[in-house]
Amino acid sequence: MTRRDSLAALTGAAVTSAACSRPSRRPNILYIMTDDHVPAAMSCYGNKILHTPNLDRLATEGVRFNNCFVTNSLCAPGRATVLTGCYSNIHHIYGNSEGRDAIEKMTPGIPTYPKLLQQAGYHTGIVGKWHLSDDPTGFDYWCVLPGQGVYFDPDFIEQGTRKKFPGYATDVTTDLALTFLKSAGSEKPWCLVYQHKAPHRPFKPAPRHANMFSDIELPYPETFNDDYATRRLAKEAEDMRLDLSLADDYKDLPKGLSAPDRKKWIFQRFVKDYYRATYGVDENLARVLKFLDDTKQADDTLILYSSDNGFFLGEHGWYDKRFMYEPSLRVPLLACYPRLGVTGRVVDHMVQNIDFAPTMLDFAGVAIPETMQGRSLRPFLEGKTPQDWRQSAYYSYYENSWTLRGKGKEAMSDPSFQYFTPHRVGPHRGVRTDRYKLIEYYSEGDYWELFDLKEDPNELKNVYGNPASAQITAGLKQELMRLRTQYRDIG
Repeated sequence: MTRRDSLAALTGAAVTSAACSRPSRRPNILYIMTDDHVPAAMSCYGNKILHTPNLDRLATEGVRFNNCFVTNSLCAPGRATVLTGCYSNIHHIYGNSEGRDAIEKMTPGIPTYPKLLQQAGYHTGIVGKWHLSDDPTGFDYWCVLPGQGVYFDPDFIEQGTRKKFPGYATDVTTDLALTFLKSAGSEKPWCLVYQHKAPHRPFKPAPRHANMFSDIELPYPETFNDDYATRRLAKEAEDMRLDLSLADDYKDLPKGLSAPDRKKWIFQRFVKDYYRATYGVDENLARVLKFLDDTKQADDTLILYSSDNGFFLGEHGWYDKRFMYEPSLRVPLLACYPRLGVTGRVVDHMVQNIDFAPTMLDFAGVAIPETMQGRSLRPFLEGKTPQDWRQSAYYSYYENSWTLRGKGKEAMSDPSFQYFTPHRVGPHRGVRTDRYKLIEYYSEGDYWELFDLKEDPNELKNVYGNPASAQITAGLKQELMRLRTQYRDIG
């Protein structure tokens, strides 16, 4: 085995001949990221209430991936993983860093797809949400929100200078995207990273969408009243519950409601505002797609659409993300490159956000560095299925706030608890196959969860420790260690 082959095997990188030979036509690249957006909040993934015609267009004209998973369900790690094609243990962004004395920085010198595309002659830009403590690098133009940013009249940092932009953040981000595209010219290909704040909480829809869905009652998730009977840590994660954690967010919450009715009221407001903010993203995407059509660039532009992590929208009675459960683990992924002629394809194979950077580099004819741990998705966009594609996905979440158990929200103001996060989810890692999911909560001693996703798709029944599951458990533990070794998440 050559050094190149051994490193590819170690990191999971696929350095293909396609990635090393530059095609005659290099596509423009548009990478679109939303914040906390789930597949279930898109009509192309089956939502019957929220219509997203422009996202649906990407699915119709390209490929929709049903099983795209993140490596660490949290905003900053998700963004760093997309940039680098690596897990957190490689790029060193393990969690969100707002309010900490020690702000996490990405591994110095680590390759990112914007840097490599810029070096290969692409005109590169990023607009919208960034949410990393490092300044953007590898971009000819950058204009990003500071931290989380705000929805109305947001400040942006443009090439290092902070400025206020009047308007609604989703609209402003799209204005900036169109300005970049209009200035890009046609002399060389461009790559635009177009990243929205929406639909991140607190959900603030544009005033023009404020009354959408007001005349309907949204259906409740099957697990809305989960009792967590077989999952001890889920039961203890009270800070994620809609009824306990979000009541203070709504000043117009009617008084005197019973606990079940209060929970339902919060769910309706919460999810409707989420849908409204998401609709604003789809509406603005139409402007970008129209520009590409009008300038006859659509056929030669590779578009990838995804989100930084999944999100609970009332499943298990929760909001937020972090846990390795399906609503948090899964993100949408749409990929469209009309030049290939593959349309309306649906892929059920497991892909991950480590695959996005290798895909963009592959299409650009740029060699995929050995540091990247994902594989190019190009074969799927060409209508093919690699025979050696992954059969399991590895997940690793690192933030730890369980030490604050029982301390309550007052801990946030205590200087000794500067690492407090409002969602008490401990570090855990796990492996997911097409049927099973095994999760190890290693900070909790010998506590594990095992789910049969075929028999229990909602992950309500932890069957870890059942004698009938012993053989499956042993095999999954072996696979978990294999993946930890492959992705160098050992120690």
